[in-house]
Amino acid sequence: MFHVKQANADQVAPQVLMLPGWQGSGPDHWQSRWEALHGYARVEQHDWQQPRRGDWLARLDETVIDSERPVLLVAHSLGCVLVAAWARFSRHAHKVRGALLVAPGDVEQPDLAPALPGWAPILRDPLPFPSLLVASRDDPRCRFERAEQLARDWGSRLVDAGARGHLNADSGLGDWPEGHALLQPWLAGAA
Repeated sequence: MFHVKQANADQVAPQVLMLPGWQGSGPDHWQSRWEALHGYARVEQHDWQQPRRGDWLARLDETVIDSERPVLLVAHSLGCVLVAAWARFSRHAHKVRGALLVAPGDVEQPDLAPALPGWAPILRDPLPFPSLLVASRDDPRCRFERAEQLARDWGSRLVDAGARGHLNADSGLGDWPEGHALLQPWLAGAA
């Protein structure tokens, strides 16, 4: 007689959820390319141009609740700020295996704040799951020193990407294999 061993949550491959920032990620953005290459899912928001924090929080929560597997969050720009807010309010953060937070958007910056009402202040509680924050030294949407402080506040390990701009399509990252390599420990269940 054969016995089937039940896999525990650490052995199940996570569902990778892409969390683009304000205005979404276009077809040349590394997030869109990862979706096409690896079959990752995008958390589609109702309004990419006029983001309302409550709406975005609810949509992320619905998506995590609906997942039958643990999730891995891959956020860019405003998506990073979303993860921090969601982690504070959601009762489902235990489903997150890890979060890759890339080029957080500093919505407390005077030139960004008017375009994104309701997103400041950035919530700074330690995240209840492992996280990496990837920051560029010349990101026009978040000074490197601010990114360092967010990493400390969120309990994230900081990854210095060098001078690469906002780490978006304009940065010429293509498929960004260096970024994808950061996910491998979580994808393998070892993180």
